[in-house]
Amino acid sequence: MRRLILSMTFAALGATVLLAQAQHDMDKMQAGGTLPAGWSARLDNGSTKADGVKITPMGGGLHFQSGPAGVYYKAADKKTGAYTVTASFTQIEPAAHPEAYGLFIGGAGLDTADQKYTYFVVRQDGKFLVKKRAGTATPTLTPWTENAAVKKADASGKMTNTLSIAVGKDKVSFLVNGTEVSSAPIDQVDASGVAGLRVNHNLNVQVEGFSVK
Repeated sequence: MRRLILSMTFAALGATVLLAQAQHDMDKMQAGGTLPAGWSARLDNGSTKADGVKITPMGGGLHFQSGPAGVYYKAADKKTGAYTVTASFTQIEPAAHPEAYGLFIGGAGLDTADQKYTYFVVRQDGKFLVKKRAGTATPTLTPWTENAAVKKADASGKMTNTLSIAVGKDKVSFLVNGTEVSSAPIDQVDASGVAGLRVNHNLNVQVEGFSVK
C-alpha cells in the first residue's frame, strides 16, 4: 500500500511539473499580426500568417514581439552559390527562460509540410545553436554551445549580437560579432534557397541591418 501511495504521489508531482512547464511555455499572443510589405511568415504551428506576433517597423529595422515561434522572410531573398546573410539582434528584455533568435538560409517549401532550412540562433545565456529543419524533423549540426563571442544579457536583460552566415564554395561559416563560432561542409547544410529571420516564442527583439548579398 505504501509503495502504491508513493507511486501515486510521484505521478501527481510529475503531472504538476509538466502542467507548470506547459503553462510556462504557453505563447503570449500579441495583438497585431500584420507583416511588413514584402514579408512572409511560417510559424512553427503551421500558420503562414503572423498570428499572435506583433511586428513593427522601427529605427530602420523590425521590432518583434512574439507569441508563437516562427521564421520570417522575403521571397526575393533567394540565393544560390556564395553569399552572406547578416543582421544585428537586440533582445530588449529578458525572456522567462532562454529563447532563441537569429538567421536561417536554404529555405524551401516554407508554406508546405515539406519545409526545409538551416538556422543559426543565439539566446540570452550566451549560447548558440545550428540546426536544420526538414518537415517536422530538426536535426542538429551544432548543439547549444557557449562561446565568448556571444554577448550575454546584461543586468537589465538586454543584449546585442550581430549574426552572419557566410556560404562559400566548400563550407558554411556561422559568425557572431565577426567571429566564426561554427562551420560545416556545404553538403551538410541546406544553403540554396530563401534566407531570413527566426524568432522563437515570447521574445521582445529588435532586428536591424538585415541583408542578403
